[in-house]
Amino acid sequence: MGDYSTFFLALAQIIWINILLSGDNAVVIALACRSLPPHQQKLGIVLGTAPAVVLRVLFTIFIVYLLEVPYLKLVGGLLLLWIAYQLMAPGDEGGHDVKAGGSLMSAVKTIVIADAVMSLDNVIAIAAAAKGDMLLLILGLGVSIPMIIFGSTLVLAAINRFPLLVTAGAALLGYIAGEVIVSDPSLHGWVEHSMPSLHLVAPLVGAVGVVLAGYAAARAAARTEVEEGAGG
Repeated sequence: MGDYSTFFLALAQIIWINILLSGDNAVVIALACRSLPPHQQKLGIVLGTAPAVVLRVLFTIFIVYLLEVPYLKLVGGLLLLWIAYQLMAPGDEGGHDVKAGGSLMSAVKTIVIADAVMSLDNVIAIAAAAKGDMLLLILGLGVSIPMIIFGSTLVLAAINRFPLLVTAGAALLGYIAGEVIVSDPSLHGWVEHSMPSLHLVAPLVGAVGVVLAGYAAARAAARTEVEEGAGG
């Protein structure tokens, strides 16, 4: 029973992370297809996301094996912390400079290229959450990607309505980042012999640290906005 619960918990983590980090991808899909005739929009979404899904699966599998190289988990964990912080910190909401595809093939090309470029954070986070389990990886991507494609409006509305979902997602990424860092082959032996408690402490520090840093950045941005408003 314990193995099943662990498996489904990890699967839920992968689905959640992929949905949280794919908001921009959902926006790109919508923007790329917005100029197509109504009868071609759904076809454009399907034709564009099918190769994008294949590319993402290949990227993720490649990253899973790459993370076994010494020091790359350390780098990947630090990058995950940055991704988690970016998820929490205020950012530019208007940065989706995506040209609407005038033709079906133009829209498909835009979706595939944009998704490939924007998927690095998703790939690293999902590979880390899967911990090398290919079945988890494929199931997680297989379930979450259709949810993003066909339910992106609902997903984005839920995230906007319940900001706590983003905070919890950032904390989860910080937690996974801590796990990834202490499991790096270059640190694993030392951690096991000298500091086994880091297996518990590092993920908690990652989760709490990301949330605190995100809130601090949001407060600093709000304070700056108030000062600029007063000065203007």
